[in-house]
Amino acid sequence: MTSGTASVPRAAAPAVACEGVTVRFVTDRRTVTAIEDVSFAVGQGGFLSLLGPSGCGKSTLLRVVADLVEPSAGSARVRGASPAQARRDRSIGFVFQDSALLAWRTALQNVALPLEVGGRRALPAGAPTPRELLKLVGLEGWENSFPHELSGGMRQRVSLARALLGAPSILLMDEPFGALDEFTRDRLNAELRRIWRETGTTILFVTHSVYEAAFLGQQVMVLAANPGRVREIVPVDLPEDRGLAIRETEPFARLVTRLRNLLGPV
Repeated sequence: MTSGTASVPRAAAPAVACEGVTVRFVTDRRTVTAIEDVSFAVGQGGFLSLLGPSGCGKSTLLRVVADLVEPSAGSARVRGASPAQARRDRSIGFVFQDSALLAWRTALQNVALPLEVGGRRALPAGAPTPRELLKLVGLEGWENSFPHELSGGMRQRVSLARALLGAPSILLMDEPFGALDEFTRDRLNAELRRIWRETGTTILFVTHSVYEAAFLGQQVMVLAANPGRVREIVPVDLPEDRGLAIRETEPFARLVTRLRNLLGPV
């Protein structure tokens, strides 16, 4: 006889979850608390902007998730597993402030670089190829160009394509557009939202820009400094399918005002 009780599937684990994460750096002279008691969760396919002043631990938090920094207290989980396991599984892509391209390799060769290091020689089944990723980021036709032949924005696109190689489920972005001019930054913001929607990748995006944080994210986690801590996680009540013109609307202006107020004196 079969049981009359239906099995209930467990809810999927958050893509990224931190609980009470604290990071302290110890030197010969003193101990510095970079972040203290930080807790948050991002669902699968979510987009979280991390906003705050310099010294609030935004980059440190990304490095905890990426298994580059060990928490002094608390825990981080990536898709229900440890950051170390996620790193070994290559579930995480990382885009840094600098594109960090190798000058002697073409755009295509730079994107393919992860296939030559770390023991992986082949892409997972169904994952886009380096050439397909360059097309995804708008660089079709530039595959054989060297970094010195590309603009700053184009180099960051190559870096983004490289981070997406292997179809990681989590993409960590540490202020990748901060050094670009305003026009290029706006264009890449719009392109990033398109790529996010097309790939379903979960994104954690660090920025100092209130406008960038509000435009990109589904939520904005505002951090305070000294030590870095969560001030508030603000939902972004804007249409998911949005273009740059939304920044001229009243709802966007209200959101920016709220974020600016949260960034006021501690």
